[in-house]
Amino acid sequence: MAENLNSGDARSTTTGTTGLVHDDQHVAEQSTGTAGSTDDSLNSYQKRHRRVPPWIWIVAAIAAVAIIVGGVFAYRHRNSTGSVAATSHSISIGLKLAPTNLDIRNEAGAALDQVLIGNVYEGLVARDADNAVVPALAKSWTVSKDAKTYTFTLNAGERFSNGDALDSKDVAWSLNSLISNDYVNAQALANVESVSADGATTVVVKLKAPDATLLWNLTGRAGLVLDEDAQYDAKTQAVGSGPYLVQSFKQNESLTLKANPHYWGSHKAKTQTVVLRYLTDDNAAINALKSNNVQVLAPITENLSSSVSKDGNFVVKAGDDTDKFVLAFNGAGSKTSDKRVREAIRYAIDNKALISSRGGADAMLGGPIPTLDPGYENLTKLYPFDQAKAKKLLSEAGYNASKPLKLDLEYANIYGTEIGDQLRSQLKAVGIELNVKVVEFSAWLQDVYTNKNYDLSLVDHNESHDFYTWANPDYYFNYDNKQVQDLYAKAVSSTTNSEYESYLRKAARLVSEDAPADWLFNYRVTTAYRKGVTGFPLNLNQFQLPLWNVQYRA
Repeated sequence: MAENLNSGDARSTTTGTTGLVHDDQHVAEQSTGTAGSTDDSLNSYQKRHRRVPPWIWIVAAIAAVAIIVGGVFAYRHRNSTGSVAATSHSISIGLKLAPTNLDIRNEAGAALDQVLIGNVYEGLVARDADNAVVPALAKSWTVSKDAKTYTFTLNAGERFSNGDALDSKDVAWSLNSLISNDYVNAQALANVESVSADGATTVVVKLKAPDATLLWNLTGRAGLVLDEDAQYDAKTQAVGSGPYLVQSFKQNESLTLKANPHYWGSHKAKTQTVVLRYLTDDNAAINALKSNNVQVLAPITENLSSSVSKDGNFVVKAGDDTDKFVLAFNGAGSKTSDKRVREAIRYAIDNKALISSRGGADAMLGGPIPTLDPGYENLTKLYPFDQAKAKKLLSEAGYNASKPLKLDLEYANIYGTEIGDQLRSQLKAVGIELNVKVVEFSAWLQDVYTNKNYDLSLVDHNESHDFYTWANPDYYFNYDNKQVQDLYAKAVSSTTNSEYESYLRKAARLVSEDAPADWLFNYRVTTAYRKGVTGFPLNLNQFQLPLWNVQYRA
């Protein structure tokens, strides 16, 4: 992709020796203000069914002198500034979703990507806070004119945390073994024909056909580089090339990261120890923040954040994300196959009211592509809240007071009942009787995802770059639009960014105009942190959470 896929800016290096639907139990969250998605559960489901002495006194004396000198310095510093701002050597962060184990190749779920990618493991390329591709292990890359050959140049002096050198052979082995063993996210490299090492610092990736999504795919698990010779228990340990090491892992409780003292690159950890604590109960999480057991909480339930935001000791901010709360209309349903019905539902929904009820942090969307993904366009004006239009369309479709439109809404209980209650109320105002069925995830999986036996369904689709679902007529949406499929195929085979985004934008507009769903809102993750915390990422922090820049000055 010519504009900015041909090369990446080199990032400085230092040479040294170094020491995706969540799983079912991980997906459960409170119904208000937090995102809970079935995306990773679905991915996991699909994969399972695919295959899927004297010196002590000397040290003590030195320490005593150090304490005295430190005390004098602190006294002088306090006198000159009025206070002492000490940088802590550790920070505790409260998270929601806990990984079952640390096996990044075999364990599905966004909880692993969130904490390991960019911290412990690194890929050829990475994502920045705006979801754009940036250099990582590869300092630059070029793309051939036919967009079928990508040549990556690695930084010099790269090493794994066990001291092994990291070179192009490790990259080639990592990508090739991912594909051949069908590890998690192997499908992202389905279009790869070969990966080879050319010298110590050059990697050549050849494609079967142009693929505009390749670079972005390499920012995730597909592009991670592992050490073929390392010996460790992948479920509880990790050997990567990142700024942190895994010090300890306690399932469902905590993951402790320790700064890698010999990290090769520019993202050297600013805090020696980072403790990630998993707090599934919202109130317990807020109490942990207030009592300083954790200094950061990500996410914090928006509707429960007021007690924190009113406290002058904390900062509460919302960051952009790619979650799309999708109210899908069965494209093959006996009633929802009528476009007039689908349009009436969209006009009847007051998206602003839904967002307000959740605390107001979420954003209007109007279409299948969120703001941080390529091809985004503000489509909220296509179906504004208009009850009169909704009633007119229902009348044209043959429904009225004596013959009301009756529909079932089935969704998993991970989202609670509030959204369903609001939708029932909003649709009732235009003459639609909505029967809301909140079920176990397994029941939703069987009824909706597998059997496609539903009228309406609700899912938080959290994946980035997931427009392909609308170009797949076999997906549970039952949405089959040949023009959309053609535009998406052209987008993927594009050789420039502008062409890629143009095709996606056109396809997304067509999808929204067809009204196969209502995109209720674009979830924005709210993070709360104690004043003195700096460098904590706000955008996309539920998927990739780079922590090298985080500091806490108590």
